[in-house]
Amino acid sequence: MNPLYSIAEIRATEQSAARQLPPGALMQRAGQAAANAALDLLPFTPAQCKVLLLAGPGNNGGDALDMAAHLAHAGMRVSVWLLPDSGAPSAQRQDALQRARASAATFVEPSAAAIAGGVWTLVVDGLFGIGLQRPLGGAIRAAVEQINALDCRVLALDVPSGLNADTGAVVGPDGVAVRATHTVTFIGDKPGLHTGDGRDHAGAVQVARLDIDASHFAPARAHLSGVGHFARHARPRRQNSHKGSHGSVVVIGGAHGMAGAPVLAARSALFAGAGRVYVAFPEEAPAYDSGHPELMFRLAADVDFDAAVLVAGPGLGASHRARDFLQRAIDSGSALVLDADALNLMAAEPELQTALALRGTGAVLTPHPLEAARLLGVSVAEVQADRLAAARLLAAQMQVTVALKGSGTVLASASGDVVVNTTGNPALATAGTGDVLAGLCGALLAQGWPQWEAAQAAVWLHGMAADVLVADGVGPIGLTASELVPAIRVAINRMVQQRTA
Repeated sequence: MNPLYSIAEIRATEQSAARQLPPGALMQRAGQAAANAALDLLPFTPAQCKVLLLAGPGNNGGDALDMAAHLAHAGMRVSVWLLPDSGAPSAQRQDALQRARASAATFVEPSAAAIAGGVWTLVVDGLFGIGLQRPLGGAIRAAVEQINALDCRVLALDVPSGLNADTGAVVGPDGVAVRATHTVTFIGDKPGLHTGDGRDHAGAVQVARLDIDASHFAPARAHLSGVGHFARHARPRRQNSHKGSHGSVVVIGGAHGMAGAPVLAARSALFAGAGRVYVAFPEEAPAYDSGHPELMFRLAADVDFDAAVLVAGPGLGASHRARDFLQRAIDSGSALVLDADALNLMAAEPELQTALALRGTGAVLTPHPLEAARLLGVSVAEVQADRLAAARLLAAQMQVTVALKGSGTVLASASGDVVVNTTGNPALATAGTGDVLAGLCGALLAQGWPQWEAAQAAVWLHGMAADVLVADGVGPIGLTASELVPAIRVAINRMVQQRTA
């Protein structure tokens, strides 16, 4: 199920396994796994390939040195860029260094000029692993910036140097990190490779478990998303059904000048399979949606908030009337999705947060980083510095399911479980896509999906729709939120078909 492990969990697993293995066995396995990953990436015969390996002073550098010996033995032209030891190196790293020096690999001056001076088929980043605590600076920063300027494949070992493996943030307020095209990560996958800056720096990620027995791994509390987490709820429709069989959704929003937001959410709910969809406007309601007259427009004051799944917030505004309708939604017994202005109203009024936490039936919150920051009373930078922690804290404080949007959307349950979403692309960075997500989540809840699985599926389908559109040439530049809606319908139906095939 694609588990993700924290740095502390990886270290505990490594230490547990090492106690039952000969000294240096895990480093040798890592070096071999890294060499195999490199061989899979190289487009030419070994003798035609020029590989530069950057080896740092720690055990990550030892993995690179062991890898260098394997690649040299395979007939490649291998150059090793070796940082001097800053302290006493481990015996395992010393052994790896001896193997590299005994091979046909050549050692080059550890400077940015040496990186720039070659025409490389592949560059391997073995500078720093999961233990890096401070920003890269000086000559090492210059070397990383030179790596990032190269036009070749870059393979990071365990984690791109400069990236925090837990959080996906570049270490330091003005830090740099290697931009790898590929990462081979050891023992277990890490959340930081898949969220925040991680997706831009890690590239394609593969996991090398180093043949460590499963008994050494603690149960994971974080996972990558995938249909296996929720596909059992994707059921074909019975022939003997009607619109009432598939639930009703009420989207609450649409203050003056913002009617488009709830309409986008409502269209998404309609295309995602809700049987009936209403838009409850806080003030004057338009007569109908000319693009989709199936939608029903009402004044919020005339709607029964206990008769449908509620999606509150798109274009809701910040008026007293909007606040009263949000209070009614929280006080209702209906399944609830809160987005946009609903989150901003709660951030301004702690009483609404308390009411939500005491609700009993929970809710799904879909904040972007700024909305999450307002709710937590911190800065956006603090949220983005540790997206998993921010999502977990928000979910626990309000006893809800949280989908913290962004690159590698983080879903957190009130109990602390986390899923990092793997779908989506920069096409989603445009106005209205959050409204579409909220409506999609509401539609799944209306069709009987449990809250945790509905949130995961909504985020996954939302991103998959964008991925398919971009693959077909629609975006990422210029894709609109409206274009996502029919693509989501296709994605849902394909998921059901694959589930029942």
